[in-house]
Amino acid sequence: MAVEVPPTLPESIAECHALITALQGDLEERDKRIDYLVRRLFGTKSERMDPNQLALFDVEEQAEPEPEIEAASDAAPRPKRKGHGRKPFPEDLPRKRVEHDVAPAEKCCPECGADKIRFGEDTSEQLEYVPASLYVIEHVRPKYACPHCQEHVSQATKPAQAIEKSTAGPGLIAHVLTSKYCDHLPLHRQEKIFKRHGVELSRKTLCGWTLQSAALLAPVAAAMTQAVLESRVIHTDDTPVQVQDPEKKRRTRKAYLWPYLGDAAHPYTVFDYTPTRSREGPETFLAHFTGEDGHPRYLQCDAFPGYDRLFAKERHLLEVGCWAHARRKFHDAKTSDPVRAHQAMLKIGALYDLERHAKEDGLDDDARLALRHEQARPLLDEFHAWLIDAKQSVLPKSPIGQAVDYALNHWTALKRYTDAPFLAIDNNAAERAVRAIAVGRKNWLFFGSDRGGHAAAIHFSLIASAQRHGLDPFAYLRDLLEHLPAWPQRDLRQLLPDHWKQHPHPEQ
Repeated sequence: MAVEVPPTLPESIAECHALITALQGDLEERDKRIDYLVRRLFGTKSERMDPNQLALFDVEEQAEPEPEIEAASDAAPRPKRKGHGRKPFPEDLPRKRVEHDVAPAEKCCPECGADKIRFGEDTSEQLEYVPASLYVIEHVRPKYACPHCQEHVSQATKPAQAIEKSTAGPGLIAHVLTSKYCDHLPLHRQEKIFKRHGVELSRKTLCGWTLQSAALLAPVAAAMTQAVLESRVIHTDDTPVQVQDPEKKRRTRKAYLWPYLGDAAHPYTVFDYTPTRSREGPETFLAHFTGEDGHPRYLQCDAFPGYDRLFAKERHLLEVGCWAHARRKFHDAKTSDPVRAHQAMLKIGALYDLERHAKEDGLDDDARLALRHEQARPLLDEFHAWLIDAKQSVLPKSPIGQAVDYALNHWTALKRYTDAPFLAIDNNAAERAVRAIAVGRKNWLFFGSDRGGHAAAIHFSLIASAQRHGLDPFAYLRDLLEHLPAWPQRDLRQLLPDHWKQHPHPEQ
């Protein structure tokens, strides 16, 4: 709380000193707050730290030695780090050979006049770009009739289209969707680009294509969702987006997109759109995501209270915490309490070191679980004792106090990753999934309606799942838009990204 300066200055020296001391404390607190806000706005977001930094504070506890990790006898060798330098161009790119020959006069020997013979060549490659082109497909259906009675006309039926009675082909629609939801290019910019190519496509037309194609692609997204709900563990998070609302003073209101990431056996990333951040969103989506007695399932998420009812005992669904969230709170307390903040971050860093070594050494599930039991759990027990001790000497409302309370209040969820080898130490996978949304909303700014939000969730699901398998989103969407109009609903899983990757052009 700011110190109030009296209307008249005190007369005694002691009272003046007391006022000056109080004002200095107030200024120091303001400086800390300003420094914190500046770092949040303009500073580096990395939470990495040098263990030797503790020596700056002259404390007895120094950096803990890196735990010794015994590699499993059957562990795979560590993968080699990628080198630097210019990478060769892909072999499947088309090549155009251009020869730069010498002048005819230089093909004769200046001594004897004989013609020089060609004995070799030097080749260098240069990457060139040809702008995207538009072309028109003419669907021609010949008509046949009897020449005598002029009856019995025969004509082939027109192939089913992605959008009936539309002039857009599947490649053009896929390009619009990829440009907006993958490359973050708003429709009004695409409108200008098409105009430069000599074709006028209004923003309203492009918007209609995104909504109509979402209706066509919805069954594939639903099949992905069903597969994700069969996972042993799901990662989730949420991120805000703006949606137009004429009844609001600012003409927009806040809505939310929620990513749900399936496990390794169900490798899909699906998004759900909700008009608000109420608990009904995740509760509805995860209504059937439950475990059984002795065979629980897991939900890895942040500490949002909206998830709490999902962890009712009868559901056999267990919460897995995120150590990245816990570490971030200690990182934010570095300015106000650097000693304790760095000590906590070192202890959390030791847990991450174990996970990094397990990944680099290629440990299987049994070895990873044994490593967590033998080395991570003792570190967690030690950190828990440190947190209880620190809580006795920190202010509850201070940044370090809030960081300590967060870790203690969610301790059961934070240490649960050591219970199973397929659980992760943090929820960064879900946070990476919402990064595309965060980048995109700086460009397209808002959704036009709730219907547009639901359509965007479908497109984001397909694109994110395709990227998760290393696929080109454009090629995947174009193939879906071409095949789906006549595809049997019972075989939808053949169109999911992992199946499509093995058979890029599926046949019914």
